[in-house]
Amino acid sequence: MNTSLDITTLRSLYQSGELTPLGLVEVLLARMAGEDAHHIWISRLDVDALRAYARNLEGRDIASLPLYGIPFAIKDNIDLAGLPTTAACPEFAYTPERSATVVQRLIDAGAIPIGKTNLDQFATGLNGTRSPYGACRNAFDPDFISGGSSSGSAVAVALGLASFSLGTDTAGSGRVPAAFNHLVGHKPSCGALSTRGVVPACRSLDAVSIFALTAEDAERVLAVAAGFDADDEYARPLAPHGFDFGRAADFRFGVPRQKDLQFFGNADAERLFAESVERLKSLGGTAVEIDLDPFLDTARLLYGGPWVAERYLAIRDFFDAQPDTIFPPVREIIAGGRDISAADTFAHLHTLRALKRTCDAVWNDIDVMLTPTAGTIYRIDDMQADPIRLNSHLGYYTNFMNLLDLAATAVPAGFQNDGLPFGVTLIAPPHQDGPLLHLASRMQQALGGKLGATDHALPPAESLNLLPGGQVRVAVVGAHLSGLPLNVQLTGRSARLVSATQTATKYRFYALPDGKRPGLIQVQEGGATIACEVWEMPASQFGSFVDGIPAPLGIGKLELADGSMVSGFICEGIGMTDARDITEYGGWRAWLAARGNDF
Repeated sequence: MNTSLDITTLRSLYQSGELTPLGLVEVLLARMAGEDAHHIWISRLDVDALRAYARNLEGRDIASLPLYGIPFAIKDNIDLAGLPTTAACPEFAYTPERSATVVQRLIDAGAIPIGKTNLDQFATGLNGTRSPYGACRNAFDPDFISGGSSSGSAVAVALGLASFSLGTDTAGSGRVPAAFNHLVGHKPSCGALSTRGVVPACRSLDAVSIFALTAEDAERVLAVAAGFDADDEYARPLAPHGFDFGRAADFRFGVPRQKDLQFFGNADAERLFAESVERLKSLGGTAVEIDLDPFLDTARLLYGGPWVAERYLAIRDFFDAQPDTIFPPVREIIAGGRDISAADTFAHLHTLRALKRTCDAVWNDIDVMLTPTAGTIYRIDDMQADPIRLNSHLGYYTNFMNLLDLAATAVPAGFQNDGLPFGVTLIAPPHQDGPLLHLASRMQQALGGKLGATDHALPPAESLNLLPGGQVRVAVVGAHLSGLPLNVQLTGRSARLVSATQTATKYRFYALPDGKRPGLIQVQEGGATIACEVWEMPASQFGSFVDGIPAPLGIGKLELADGSMVSGFICEGIGMTDARDITEYGGWRAWLAARGNDF
């Protein structure tokens, strides 16, 4: 079963009777069988417990439960009754009798918890490698970091093991893993989701975050999860957001000055961010250049001021008693909080107050801000060799967020040439969660075609054909077809044929001047269906496959006859010079046959 796990699709299947929660649980159990090669899970509910959650929904009114039968994963610093909470430190573990407030709200709405996910220990890190349970591996290429600290929560959704997941976000932990695994990552306004039952990192700054396949799914989960909790002294209700820039025809968005942008040598990331700026303009946005310096100055306070002492305070008794049980980079960071004085604390609080006044003035000129989520991504080996410096690079655009009381949504923004995802973040003042998610939805649709709940389409991971196990689907129209000369470039990468099909009726087909390659061009009028094949290959092989494609050909989004979107071969317009229109033949094989080619 390759059915998408986005909420709209699952609810439709439940309502039609084609699927039951118990049936879905059996599918997920099969998907999770065997080795956890990505180091996603710290603990999972046993088979009987999962089936019991599903059976408890039998006979219930689907319409009355907004998350009926929707599976979700929980970062293992958030309590789920009956399973240990470890914060990725086995010696710290305890088993709660009561679930965290936010978890219980989701279960009461019909959601099914699957298990507890891996994280950077004590939620200290943005890379996903700081865990005794193993470095959590990227869903697209296991040699790369998943992002952290909410690493397992993101990868569980990206690999089709949960529809959504909970993370926490103090310094970027709900956004960086989303960017690295092609997900939406929403960091709500601070206090909107209760942190009762969450092991604190910085209690005054912590936020429970949401990973989802689509912005619509994140908004649906937020609607259930948010709510004032009198038992959480940092809780506050979401206030009305006012102007909905996310649905407005015209809005103003801030973009950092060129000198403030950092991609740490990653040219692909720089290109994809520039494309995201243009995408927002195409949605009605007017770009306004902003000075990022005060935001960056704020970010430096997070690990250079009293908030490190707050991390130490959160686990002081345990830290002082068993320091050797703590992962070395985490121990080094938290130990720095022991010597911060009260005077130092007030000095930093005064500095923050002044910086916030400056940063708040930015919102007089813009409705929303756009930044990269992270400037680059690293291999696991490189991160482990240089854990502090490279981790700080990952927080360049994220560390200031909660100190300035901002809300943010990380959104997929395309793929690097090596096949790894890149993401951007939309930022706004608190209580703007709805407009942020509405704009994120529009950005997803602009990026990937038919995406989102509004047209019952597949979520980003499916639309880009990332299937369980990290597989990518690609449509081919020329010499890569079965039995033709370049097909070995697919089979040599362990690809398998999924289907022989046709494109939607919006393309013209050309034989390029060399006579060996076709060019597929999307047109507004006069299009036709073109025969193609859809192949599936490991995501880790996709980057090298794309890198070998010569100009003017490339990989873009291709719409199939059934309306689904896949990655597929397209041609730049410049390649049409002296090309012959062969649309009437309906495909490359028919054209070769007409020429008498032996294939």
